Amino acid sequence: VLCFPGIFRAAMDVRASDINDAMKIAAAKAIAGLVTEDKLCAEYILPTAFDPRLKDAVAAAVAQAARDSGVA
Repeated sequence: VLCFPGIFRAAMDVRASDINDAMKIAAAKAIAGLVTEDKLCAEYILPTAFDPRLKDAVAAAVAQAARDSGVA
């Protein structure tokens, strides 16, 4: 739920020929990066699926990973 909209948006935007491990790792890192250290606690380790920053952050990171890994 957290990664799929951003991964598919990026794959379509850059016309990626594949969704590879580099893209999946980029998505995970983008998601993790949305939780700042001052907000991090036992109850909040991942952003919610309704976080408005989520889709765009994941899409940007995944698109860059697709370009960097040569599938875009």
